[in-house]
Amino acid sequence: MELIKSLGLESNFTAWDWLIVAVYLVGTVLIGLWVKRYIADMSDFIVAGRALKTRLGVATMVGTELGLVTIMYSSQKGFTGGFAAFHIAVIAAVVTLVVGLTGFIVVPLRRMGVMTIPEYYDRRFGRNVRILGGLILVFAGVLNMGMFLKAGALFVTGLVGYHDPVFLNTVMTVLLALVILYTVLGGMVSVVVTDYVQFVVLSVGLLTAVGLTLYHVGWTNIVDTTLALKGEAGVNPFHKEGFGTSYVVWMVMLGLVSCAVWQTAVMRACAAADVKTVKRLYAWSSVGFLIRNLIPYFLGIGALVYLSQNAATRAVFLPAGGADSETTLMAMPVFLSQILPVGLIGLIAAGMLAAFMSTHDSYLLCWSSVLVQDVIAPLASKDLPVKTRLLLARLFIVLIGLFLLVWGLYYPLSQDLWDYMAITGAVYFTGATVLLVFGIYWKRASRTGAYLALASGVIAVLGLGKLQERLLDTVNWVLEHVGAEVAFEPVSSAVIGLITVATATVLMVVGSLLRPDRKTVSSEGVS
Repeated sequence: MELIKSLGLESNFTAWDWLIVAVYLVGTVLIGLWVKRYIADMSDFIVAGRALKTRLGVATMVGTELGLVTIMYSSQKGFTGGFAAFHIAVIAAVVTLVVGLTGFIVVPLRRMGVMTIPEYYDRRFGRNVRILGGLILVFAGVLNMGMFLKAGALFVTGLVGYHDPVFLNTVMTVLLALVILYTVLGGMVSVVVTDYVQFVVLSVGLLTAVGLTLYHVGWTNIVDTTLALKGEAGVNPFHKEGFGTSYVVWMVMLGLVSCAVWQTAVMRACAAADVKTVKRLYAWSSVGFLIRNLIPYFLGIGALVYLSQNAATRAVFLPAGGADSETTLMAMPVFLSQILPVGLIGLIAAGMLAAFMSTHDSYLLCWSSVLVQDVIAPLASKDLPVKTRLLLARLFIVLIGLFLLVWGLYYPLSQDLWDYMAITGAVYFTGATVLLVFGIYWKRASRTGAYLALASGVIAVLGLGKLQERLLDTVNWVLEHVGAEVAFEPVSSAVIGLITVATATVLMVVGSLLRPDRKTVSSEGVS
């Protein structure tokens, strides 16, 4: 946390900016609490009474995905990958548009009226598959959120130049407490309304930051310096010294998952007023998905160029051996702290922190609801009353928040934040994607195949940098001591992810063919 101080930089963040942040955040929370009056049952709490129209639906979907953590990991990718990182945004937009035009996966789910993906598992494969799928979804989802608080802490450090770890932890704790407060009380209605406000403010702020980046750094300078620093790998995503072909293929999978399989996005489809709205929601959101990635990538590239042209910052952010993940994650906020004027930096900080809260509220609501609807309720001996379900959902929001507070600030991040999130999410979505695709579009998909596909997701944890590093050290140490002349090399998280997807697909097909279900598949499970 002494990084900014050691560089001799002074942030433009002042007391006036803190006032802007405080007023904005208090106002956002009050709006979230005000809509509590509209919560009557679990449908209102989870999917806003299924009353979302296209414009508000697009704003809340993009607003949730335009969180602080998204801006942080995207800017980090721009900083480390240059213009080649743009391929991730383009792929996400194209895949989301295709889903919108075809209704792939999301339309059948909306027609069935499910509130969660594990609820679909129940209708198609049975109650036990729903329970297992719900547990895996929550485990992967909460782990996926694990770095959100750390990203928030690093953002505050870089932007405001404050160096006290106790202060940073206090700020993150207060923010998390505010999120829990209005999410517990307002559910999805609070999420939708506050997402809309945050979407508008943050969009204006980020576009202004792009303009200031061009003004202070210059387009020609950005292009020339990026090419000088990164070479062809900085513009060609298929280059072996950059992202590589396997990574690009993995991003296609991630593009589908982020819009049609990841529960927080699917909740928007389930909350839509009708099927036609679902398709329009995804078609228009494709533009939002493109822009919400391109802007942070560009800011990361601007940070790369700006910080490379100062000896002190270049030594920290671009050392000969490469900087660690936490350092590169701070590059964008440090850059913004230097180019944004007083007042504007406060507004963007407020929007960013509101985005931080926006993402947390959606995720906390999502995972707590899955635990209640897809694990606790199916295991209960009798139907749970609405009040009990709401109480449990709110309790789980608090418990998950406490876990995140401990995990997020102390787990050592050893890979790019986006890659961490992709591989932790893969624990859930590799099996989920296979269950959804085969369950909806293949009548012979069976319960056995579903179990095997879900279980295969555990392979994805091998893509976690720190875990793989320790595992390889242990294996290679054993091989060395038994006299073996071989040693295992690290495998990229993208390759691990693709292997997991392929394994889940094979196991679904083989399991379904070897042990088909006895009962005829319900027409509900087939599009």
